Order: sequence, then structure tokens, then C-alpha cells
Amino acid sequence: MSGSVSYHAGLAAEDSVARHYSRSGHRVVERRWRGKGGEIDVIAQFGGDTIFIEVKKSDSHAAAALRVSDRQVRRLFDCAGEYMGGLPDGMLSSVRFDVALVDAAGRIEIIENALAA
Repeated sequence: MSGSVSYHAGLAAEDSVARHYSRSGHRVVERRWRGKGGEIDVIAQFGGDTIFIEVKKSDSHAAAALRVSDRQVRRLFDCAGEYMGGLPDGMLSSVRFDVALVDAAGRIEIIENALAA
């Protein structure tokens, strides 16, 4: 897949995941939020929780899951910490980290709290 095609496929996957969260009652508050250390694909709120969502697209859900690297997880945690600094409860905010896997057919699999310690 060329760089441009891959980029646009990633954007389409993020759009699809954001719609999925919205339809299930979440409020999508940010898309492609940029912090000093990188980007968070989607940020949603549900009840009192803020959910940081990493979106991965590949031919299959299994292949997409393999694309979540340790480096990306560290970047996501760093960016989330920066974002949390602006929340009313700051670093004491209730958060979770989901991974949204999108396959070639556009099917979405959400792994809630995928990055829990």
C-alpha cells in the first residue's frame, strides 16, 4: 500500500471507529489530538470516563493487533498524560485505553481497557 493510500485508509478507519463509539452512546471529544509527543487517534467520554483510543487497520484484526508497538503504547501514555492535565480532575481522572482494530472489510473489533497495567 502506498503512503498516501495507507494514510487515507487510516483516516477512514478512524472515522469509522469514531462513528462506532458515537452510536454506542459515547461522546467523541477529539480526533487526531496532537500533543508534544505524538497523536491520539480518538478521545471519547462515557459517563465520567475519558477513553483514549488507538486505531489500527490491517487485512485482519489479528494483523492489526500486531501493529500496536511498545513505542506507540509509550507515546499514547505520554500524550494521554498531557491531555489529562487539562481535565477537571487532572491526573486523577478516570481513564481507559482502548484499541480499535479494523479489518480490510471495515469490521471493527474494540478491545476495551487493552492497555491496562
